[in-house]
Amino acid sequence: MIKVHEAEGGAAIELTPIIDMVFLLLIFFLVATTFHQTEREMQVALPEAAHAGPITASLREIIINVDRNGQIIISGRTFAAPELRALLEEAVTNQPEQKVTVRGDRDAAYAHVVRVLDICKGSGIQEPFLDTVVGGPEG
Repeated sequence: MIKVHEAEGGAAIELTPIIDMVFLLLIFFLVATTFHQTEREMQVALPEAAHAGPITASLREIIINVDRNGQIIISGRTFAAPELRALLEEAVTNQPEQKVTVRGDRDAAYAHVVRVLDICKGSGIQEPFLDTVVGGPEG
């Protein structure tokens, strides 16, 4: 009589590669999220408003920060007014429906923010969006 040897253990799934992949994906998403938030995490203290506008989800949106001293900052780089105008004119030439968000520091003189909005309109931006924080006093 011939004896058949049965496998002592059943089919086993190796968990080590799965755990490695989960950690790699976790690290990837953490790093990707950190880079995406860099622009919105600049040290600009936004003024409060009772009603804020919708957040645009356009991938081509240009975010212009105006700090308390009136410096114009885009993607961590400081721009002079003529440079900003040239950048926006080129963007409008490439994308006529270009979206722009202006984030003015609450301590910045209003004239600095108006200057940036004026440059936006003069460059062909149809509707620049002015970023604020919800929760200000109604009044």
